[in-house]
Amino acid sequence: MTIQAIVEELGLEALVAADLAREVRGGYCSDLLSDVLAHAKAGDLWITHQRHLNVVAVAKLRELSGVICVRGLAPGPDVISRAADEKINLLLTSEDAFEVAGRLHRLLHP
Repeated sequence: MTIQAIVEELGLEALVAADLAREVRGGYCSDLLSDVLAHAKAGDLWITHQRHLNVVAVAKLRELSGVICVRGLAPGPDVISRAADEKINLLLTSEDAFEVAGRLHRLLHP
């Protein structure tokens, strides 16, 4: 499933639409950068409360399909700018991590 389809199905806001045609292979939900570095897989869509510059670095390093920031906790302009520079899809939802993870799981594993 593509990022675009997920954005539409989950009603996400695309803060950075770097590559909405990118395929999502799975999801990963964590707020610990070291956990994401150790266990997220390339193509995963990362669900997190974190919204600082290191999120972009981790997403790029792990080749994630994008990042969903939850609970309406939008990153600042510096993070949005870096995500655009690094071509990282950066998405926003008002839902909490539990809800968006469940909905993403149902989309990816019908």
